[in-house]
Amino acid sequence: MVQRQFPKPAEIFELMQFKKPELDGRRRRLDAALTIEDLRAIAKRRTPAAAFDYTDGAAEGELSLARARQAFKDIEFHPAVLNDVSRLDTTASVLGGTSTLPFGIAPTGFTRLMQTEGEIAGAGAAGAAGIPFTLSTLGTTSIEAVKAANPHGRNWFQLYVMREREISYELVRRAAASEFDTLFFTVDTPVAGARLRDARNGFSIPPQLSLGTVVNAIPRPWWWFDFLTTPKLEFASLSATGGTVGELLDSAMDPSIDFDDLAVIRDLWPGKIAIKGVQTLADAKKLADLGVDGIVLSNHGGRQLDRAPIPFHLLPEVAREVGDDVDIVLDTGIMNGADIVASIALGAKFTLIGRAYLYGLMAGGREGVDRAIEILADQVVRTMKLLQVTCTDELESSHVTQLQRLLPRG
Repeated sequence: MVQRQFPKPAEIFELMQFKKPELDGRRRRLDAALTIEDLRAIAKRRTPAAAFDYTDGAAEGELSLARARQAFKDIEFHPAVLNDVSRLDTTASVLGGTSTLPFGIAPTGFTRLMQTEGEIAGAGAAGAAGIPFTLSTLGTTSIEAVKAANPHGRNWFQLYVMREREISYELVRRAAASEFDTLFFTVDTPVAGARLRDARNGFSIPPQLSLGTVVNAIPRPWWWFDFLTTPKLEFASLSATGGTVGELLDSAMDPSIDFDDLAVIRDLWPGKIAIKGVQTLADAKKLADLGVDGIVLSNHGGRQLDRAPIPFHLLPEVAREVGDDVDIVLDTGIMNGADIVASIALGAKFTLIGRAYLYGLMAGGREGVDRAIEILADQVVRTMKLLQVTCTDELESSHVTQLQRLLPRG
């Protein structure tokens, strides 16, 4: 028989500890977010549809993005046992420097449209976490302002080659003068992809108001307050070019760029150079033979050619062939720290997060970016400890199996 007794108040209060209420609404929202998907849900509630869909969407049927994310789900980990993992080192060495975590922030355009703190929040959070921040040519904060926001951290610059080449050359000079240490020469955008969500939303800078835009904005007054009470939104690095957004994009996407342009940019740039948007083994080999410092396996987050190759699937083969010659960086589809660990195990030196960072930004500005980095860092640490490795150098292909879903027909 179970012995019964009258409840003793002292014992009840010992077992029941009331949580101190968090009065800061932003902090409360962010603390409740346990995954990047949670941050995405908050971002969607707080951001007008046009800005959210610009971040969340991809090209045409969005198959490339969906397949990239599915590829990370279709893996199996193989943990070791009886290894001491009481101490863990998540440091990664890439492109001539180090990062405290094996991921950095990818270049994103129009960033202040997502949330007014924009690249300043991203650069500041990256600096605080000890990871690199990458500024886009189509960013909405200047090269110099990013340097000021992250004065002691690693800043990288992503370059589109313009039809007027001198515009690009001047951006390269400015990034070098501001001591950015790495240049991402982007090669997957001869023209802009067909981003249908943007077309349906009438996406533009400044936002174009319609009845639908106004109705969508009613429950999000904080976004409009921020937008209307902060400096004019424009492409900070390209402000001298003038023209409409469409004209600026047309100038950014030049279908005539070729290997001669790469040679010119290499002569101008004093730091490390990586080629972003590599999607075949043949191109990876050619670039390695040319002596570039790194290649970024990326299909532009699925925002250019739909049905493009899945970077995570391409990774093992490229790592085997050129991994000893160049630093391989991987992006597209990363939503979990386990995705990052799997990428490092299969041969990547480093990874980049784009949407994951922007979901945090939209969810809570600088604090939201901090939270996104914290979530991913916790997942990286937990995954590595459960695999029972003590540093990123111990991650090997034997730790991961890529399960097959899409196979070429014979």
